[in-house]
Amino acid sequence: MTRKIIRTPNAPAPVGPYNQAIAVSGQMIFVAGQIPLDPSTGEIVGGNDVAKQTEQVMANLEAILVAAGAKIPDIVKTTVFLADMNDFATVNQIYAKYFNEE
Repeated sequence: MTRKIIRTPNAPAPVGPYNQAIAVSGQMIFVAGQIPLDPSTGEIVGGNDVAKQTEQVMANLEAILVAAGAKIPDIVKTTVFLADMNDFATVNQIYAKYFNEE
């Protein structure tokens, strides 16, 4: 099994001892969890605005995938953690812009 570390300045650097992503055997890409950090400033985006935060997370995810030679439609699984389930509808609405039923 071959492993390739994926790094891009277009997404936030990891805040711990891990990588933005790892491509395994050229077949699968495992992307680390993303938070709404602006890669150019290292600051949290959006304050308490979950819509802006979600857009930033998706931008970070897309930048990492592009660096790995992939794109959002290639994703087969995501996991979302919410601090407040009342934000679910907003996050889901933004997700719908990136993911469709196919």
